[in-house]
Amino acid sequence: MAQQFGGKYSPKGSSRDSDKAAASRTPSPNAASRNATADPVGLRANLMFIPAGLLLLLSIADGATGLALGLVAAALWTGGALLLREGLRAKAAYDQRRVARRPALPRKILAAVLIGAGAALAAWKAEPGLLIAAIYGLAACGLHLAAFGIDPLKDKGTEGIDQFQQNRVARAVEEAEFSLDAMTDAALRARDREVEERVEQFQAVARELFRTVEEDPRDLTAARKYLTVYLQGAKDATVKFADIYNRSQDSDARSDYLTLLTDLEQNFAARTRKMLLEDRSDLTIEIDVLRDRLQREGVHLDRS
Repeated sequence: MAQQFGGKYSPKGSSRDSDKAAASRTPSPNAASRNATADPVGLRANLMFIPAGLLLLLSIADGATGLALGLVAAALWTGGALLLREGLRAKAAYDQRRVARRPALPRKILAAVLIGAGAALAAWKAEPGLLIAAIYGLAACGLHLAAFGIDPLKDKGTEGIDQFQQNRVARAVEEAEFSLDAMTDAALRARDREVEERVEQFQAVARELFRTVEEDPRDLTAARKYLTVYLQGAKDATVKFADIYNRSQDSDARSDYLTLLTDLEQNFAARTRKMLLEDRSDLTIEIDVLRDRLQREGVHLDRS
């Protein structure tokens, strides 16, 4: 799909206007580095679909029974490959967060079981026998686990955090992520590379706010309107802009939308900084109270 690029020599405006606009919207180095994240589903995971296709092709001429076994084995293998992709994405999201719940469904482990079952059926089809099928199945399952690992089996960074509050934060962040996904889809429809990059930059700043709230669920009250009202408004504005810009290529609408993204990004960043400062102030107060209590107990601390 064709994409439009702006810049100094773009026919949409003069070089002075373009330079001024670029200066006001140049992403910061930190934001650029945050956006440079690779898809956790790599080549190895995509190659897992090939054996299912080969098994299906090789089963066509094996008669009704062979074809049925081949179809079931290929379906199991394909299901395992799909679960692996989702498991890799869930593991990457878990690793990126300092506070995270373990995946409710161990997708990578289930993928290994499905791959093993598919390999066992394929071995049975080629050479009927329970022992041979079990050996091939266990070998395939073990090799899959060795190659891709297992899912996280315990929560991370949740010690001392109220479970009820954590669940509230998880629901709020999940809804906020849906809004960010809708913004991405709408920005792609606009077919403007700079718009896509600016949306990604705003999403990186918004996700910093998400992580801050996840680390301290007490911040949810202060950040709720950012996770709901502001993000809902940003999503609606992006959808409306994409519809207008896709039809008319209106430069004024584009400029207004990018300005809106800048304002939202600054507001989200300011809210995140304020919550971090408040958390630091709370920690300082708790330390001072503890020092005073210890001194009353006759324990003298060096305040240097």
